[in-house]
Amino acid sequence: MKQREAQNARRRPRREQKLLRENLRVARQLLGEALSCRAAKSLTTLSEEFNLSLSKGELQFIKSVWYVTNAGLLSVARRKKCSGINVEEVANLSNPIGCRYVFKATVHSSKNCAGFVGYGDADPSNVSPMLRGAELRIAETRAVNRALRKAYGIGLCSVEELGSTAQAVESSNEPPKLVAGPSGGSGPNGRTIRDHLCQVIRQHQLDPNLVKAYAVDFCGVKTLKDATRGQVETFVRELSGWAEKDRNALLCQLNGYLGNKEGVA
Repeated sequence: MKQREAQNARRRPRREQKLLRENLRVARQLLGEALSCRAAKSLTTLSEEFNLSLSKGELQFIKSVWYVTNAGLLSVARRKKCSGINVEEVANLSNPIGCRYVFKATVHSSKNCAGFVGYGDADPSNVSPMLRGAELRIAETRAVNRALRKAYGIGLCSVEELGSTAQAVESSNEPPKLVAGPSGGSGPNGRTIRDHLCQVIRQHQLDPNLVKAYAVDFCGVKTLKDATRGQVETFVRELSGWAEKDRNALLCQLNGYLGNKEGVA
């Protein structure tokens, strides 16, 4: 068995071997004992077949299952030289008053390709409470993700498509309670620090629990309640600037706190 694995490793291109080693290394660091043999084999397949990078936020591990992200799907499309993606709202199925939107996306994998079609819908019933108000953008992203998965044969579900399942996964992912000082910490334009932070999380689709863990580490405290108002304000400014400048790098940083999510509330 070991001899066969060694032979397979020698057949892999050097770049592919490097990505696989990096993905397994990061997965072991982030997940520890949660990385079962089955999960490691699945990660190996994803690395070899689609060149998806865990450190770049192209994969996420939720409840013992790997999910691809929008960033990962777009990365695959770029490598495969996707010819174009057309997206349009399905007006007769959408209801802006009820915050329900349906989009149709068509991916053209080449200039002569007729197109791979995918539909995505979003409304308050299948969107995480943290992302309420962003139904239109979520529906568009879901449509694009489904079309891309069809075009490139990726059977792995994307994180953005989780829908109502995402609510169950994120049921404990409440916004970080960054309230410092008796006034609650007012920010720019009369907003509280919490309001500003929630906006950053929603806008850039960050994991609230990982943000909590990062905040605790950044402020150098045991719990967020121990942080001063100044520390919290500095953290939110840092997080916002980093998310705007390089979201992928920020996701990589946040993924480093996967093992610490349970103890930061």
